[in-house]
Amino acid sequence: MSEKKNFRKQFWKEKKTVGAMAPSSRFLTEKMLQHIDFKSAKVIIELGPGTGVFTDEIISRMRNDATLLVFEVNDSFFENLHKKVRDKRVHLIHDSAEKIEEYLQKYGFEKADVVVSSLPLAVFTPQLRNNILTASENALTTSGKYIQFQYSLQAKSLLKKLFKDVKIAFTPFNLPPAFVYTCTKKNPLH
Repeated sequence: MSEKKNFRKQFWKEKKTVGAMAPSSRFLTEKMLQHIDFKSAKVIIELGPGTGVFTDEIISRMRNDATLLVFEVNDSFFENLHKKVRDKRVHLIHDSAEKIEEYLQKYGFEKADVVVSSLPLAVFTPQLRNNILTASENALTTSGKYIQFQYSLQAKSLLKKLFKDVKIAFTPFNLPPAFVYTCTKKNPLH
């Protein structure tokens, strides 16, 4: 089954964890990754990679000594990623994004430089959404970035509560068009 057909199938089957009917476009991929300093990022986390559109591009851009932790709960997407991704810098994790800190510790890291999220926050329960966002914010270094895309501006106020700076970009060339939130961690001293 093609990746696009499988994505559509998973959308209809798993509406609580899959938020779109098609994988992300190259335009959205570029917007999502444009503010990541791949020369300095040593630990990158990806949440909800689906078919791995962002994963492939992150792997191609990241440093040789960098690590990518990829969280995917959907069985079909995880199995396909497991077959496709053959890079020793990547750890595929078949578990909830709520457990970011647990897995950072497991792999010997204190913090992450970047969290890239494709999770459909709008379809999650408020508790799950808060748990994931709080875990993501806690996992970041003091200068870390949280980058999230959504199909609406619904997450804006929530992200502004958690992060110091929230920049929003729009990508019309995606199906559906998407908003990209680039968030900077709050300084704990303020």
